[in-house]
Amino acid sequence: MDIFSIFTLCGGLAFFLYGISIMSSGLEKIAGGRLERILKKMTSNPIKSLIFGAGITAAVQSSSAVTVMLVGLVNSGIMKLSQTVSVIIGSNIGTTITAWILSLSGIQSSNFFIRLLKPESFSPIMALIGVVMIMAAKSNKRKSVGTVLIGFAILMFGMELMSGSMRPLADMPSFQQTLVAFTNPILGLIVGLVVTMLIQSSAASLGILQALSMVGGITYGMAIPIIMGQNIGTCISAVLSAIGVNTAAKRVSAVHVIYNVLGAAICLPVLLIWNKIFPLSFMPQNINPVGIAVVHTIFNLLAALIAFPLIKLIEKMAILCVPDKKVKDKNVLIDERLLMAPAFAIAECYRQTIKMAELVEFNFINSTKMLKSYHSKKAEQIQNNEIKIDMYEDKLGAFMLKLSTKELTEEDSNRISQLLLAIGDYERIGDHASYMLKIAEKLKESEKKLSSDAVEELKVIVHAVSEIFTVSLEAYKTDNVQLAQEVEPLEAVIKRIIRKVKNRHIQRLKDGLCTAEISFLFSDLLNDLRRIAAHCGNIATSVIQLEDKTIDKHEYNHRNKDEDIEFISKYENYKSIYSVSKKKSLENA
Repeated sequence: MDIFSIFTLCGGLAFFLYGISIMSSGLEKIAGGRLERILKKMTSNPIKSLIFGAGITAAVQSSSAVTVMLVGLVNSGIMKLSQTVSVIIGSNIGTTITAWILSLSGIQSSNFFIRLLKPESFSPIMALIGVVMIMAAKSNKRKSVGTVLIGFAILMFGMELMSGSMRPLADMPSFQQTLVAFTNPILGLIVGLVVTMLIQSSAASLGILQALSMVGGITYGMAIPIIMGQNIGTCISAVLSAIGVNTAAKRVSAVHVIYNVLGAAICLPVLLIWNKIFPLSFMPQNINPVGIAVVHTIFNLLAALIAFPLIKLIEKMAILCVPDKKVKDKNVLIDERLLMAPAFAIAECYRQTIKMAELVEFNFINSTKMLKSYHSKKAEQIQNNEIKIDMYEDKLGAFMLKLSTKELTEEDSNRISQLLLAIGDYERIGDHASYMLKIAEKLKESEKKLSSDAVEELKVIVHAVSEIFTVSLEAYKTDNVQLAQEVEPLEAVIKRIIRKVKNRHIQRLKDGLCTAEISFLFSDLLNDLRRIAAHCGNIATSVIQLEDKTIDKHEYNHRNKDEDIEFISKYENYKSIYSVSKKKSLENA
């Protein structure tokens, strides 16, 4: 094998790996938000988890990538270790699809229609269609399909280069002598393991084996241990990803290793003993790419059948391999490994934003209660929550900025924009809740009280702002556009009430019914409540924009509402509910 053949082999491997990368990227974009919905539906049911693992691995074309993603999901607390065992078993089944795709390159026939199935026949056409789709399609979905077609064409071109570079080996006596060493199954297993560890892709090492099989001289007896070794070698990605994560996430990596080692440790000795007692006729026969795909599939199905009843045992073995630490693991808000799966990352960002919003809700409700009755313990809890809220904004914001640099679907890109705006609005609402707490502290320290009229007016406003917060949060949680449309007329009513109350307050100040110190505090309270309502309005508008991308926020907020019958109807309804003209007490506010 000359230096040029080695260069061709390396180039083929590079094309192969790049093709897998862009093809899996395109497939993930096509799946888009569906991956998020599948994750939500997945339960602790092992069968559903297994199907999920097989399906997502078939989509991203890499069991290693799925396991690394699982490490991230467990490290972030989205999934439990018990759920991942079945997913990992399923992922090993899902990865067999790659071998079948690659086996197409080994088709040999003079029949015109069968030759059309060879990648060298249809790959150029697929590449051309892919380029046309990317250049001409307006839909991101169609562009993603084009990316998949180009990725597949590049992958198969790489496979052709690798197999072509290996053809000279058939006439080399030294190559034939080297092959004799592979009759030792332990050596074959080690070679499969080491090669896969080095290139960190079982698909690539499998492709090399399939390319080598087209040269001739590789028997079933040689290939089977190598394939088993490749399955173990692919665990290296999961092992490396487990560095610096919590104990539960490390156990995911251990599950992957235990499962693949267990499969090889049981299947290989059984096969060798059986072949010794009852010689298998196919073992000394030469294997081809299709045969490799068959062996790979049968081995992974057998390993799954063996491991599936032992799920609990595998989980216990992983726990024994990675015992609990004496020092408690640090909580991870969101694991950066999820960046490799944007749909899951966005789902987790959304979940964490809801947690942040619930902390803000607690602070807002309790800071308003403090105006009536101050409690130091509750005040301390609000202050601690405010630190957490700021942490949420910093970490989620930084993570989503990184996420926005990835290749995303239009839907995912819009969701990230909405999330970034939402965390900003919720953080500002949290700030205003803290300002209200400080006002409550000052009122307590000064031992001065608001006038009875001011108290009654404040109750009406607080009740209205509480409703707008609840409605906007529920609309955000459920992506409910109809609920979000309730916010704008209520915000308009709140602004109207606050203007009216400010005018009354100025009059009380002129009449000497209110001191200047209390006046400033009351005015600050009104400003905080007005700003909270405005941020709730922003959140509701983002929900509406997510549904209808053509809506411009500025134009929407400044449109002529006098002609909007639905808005006027809702506005009049809220105006009748919240009126400072009526002397009614809202004790539950």
